[in-house]
Amino acid sequence: MAFRTANFAVRRMMTTSAVRSADMSFTFAAPNAVLYNKAVVKQVDVPSFSGSFGILPSHVASLAVLKPGVVTVYEEEGATKKFFVSSGSITINDDSSVQILAEEAHPVEDLDPAAAKEALAAAQAAVNAAGADETAKAEAMIAVEVGEALVAAANRSEEHTSELQSPL
Repeated sequence: MAFRTANFAVRRMMTTSAVRSADMSFTFAAPNAVLYNKAVVKQVDVPSFSGSFGILPSHVASLAVLKPGVVTVYEEEGATKKFFVSSGSITINDDSSVQILAEEAHPVEDLDPAAAKEALAAAQAAVNAAGADETAKAEAMIAVEVGEALVAAANRSEEHTSELQSPL
């Protein structure tokens, strides 16, 4: 037991003391588009089921599951881009590369608040219509969670757009 613990500690020191890249290679894809392909970015903020968190170069290697919400990408040139994701996975590697594979990903500025509200209302109606069918109810509840996050993202985008357009 002591040998196994010592061996683990040595391996842990070797992985944490290795020289890591100061750049973060970022790949972000969904079935509808490849949004970033090995692009160098400063930071990525993600919503996950274990909590929202930011990813910087040299982040500890991790795997996480995306929850519905907004992924924010801070590009090397200073631009910030936001994308709504419905679900997916995040992989953070030892070499400072990060991959996000999303079920759906759309720029937040492309979201239509009225359509998002309609999708949420339809999902809520599906929950009520599911009755005793537990599978249908579970699927509808997932759609409600996505719909709520979609409405929140669309409303934030609309507020941001109106702030940019209003005179000082």
